[in-house]
Amino acid sequence: MAYEAKTTKTKASVTEFIAQQPREETRRDCATLVKMMKRITGEPAAMWGPSIVGFGTYSYVYASGHSGDWPLAAFSPRKQDLTIYVLQGFAGAPALVKKLGKIRTGKVCLYLKSLADVDQVALEELITRSVEYVRERYPVVKAVKAVKAKKAAKAAPIKKAAKKRAVRKVAKSAAPRAGKR
Repeated sequence: MAYEAKTTKTKASVTEFIAQQPREETRRDCATLVKMMKRITGEPAAMWGPSIVGFGTYSYVYASGHSGDWPLAAFSPRKQDLTIYVLQGFAGAPALVKKLGKIRTGKVCLYLKSLADVDQVALEELITRSVEYVRERYPVVKAVKAVKAKKAAKAAPIKKAAKKRAVRKVAKSAAPRAGKR
C-alpha cells in the first residue's frame, strides 16, 4: 500500500486563516512571518492542510522509498506555541538556534511563544540558511519527479486503450450467446 501524505497544499486562503487567529499578537507574528518567508523564498504563501502556512515546495525521497512534498519554509500558529518548520542539518545551525533566545526545538521545528521572545535577525538567518540547504539537498528529486510524470503521461494513453479492450472483452463474454444453452 502506497503512503499518502496527510499534509498537502490546499487552495484555502492564508489571509482568512491568519485573520481567524484569536490573539492579536499571533496575527501580527503571522503577518511578520509571511513577509519574512516570502522575501526569503521568493514564493507566495499557501495553506498546507488546515493549519500550516508554507512557501514554495520541495520534493523528498527517504531511503525507505517514502516520498512527498513539503514547503521550503513554513509556520503554524498552534494553541500553545508558534511553530516554525525549518531543516537544521546545515553547518552553523546549532549556533544560530542558540542565538534565537527563548525557544524549544524539534527535529525540524522551532517552538516559540512569540516573535518578541526571539532574535529576529538570527531567525531570518536560520530560515534563509535552511531554505538554501533544502534547495541544495533536494534539486535532483524534482528532476526525477518530472521524469516520472512525463513517463506517466506517455503511459496514460496505453493504459486507456488497455482498459477499453478489457471492458470490451468483459462485455463480449457477458453477452448472451445465440443458440447455446
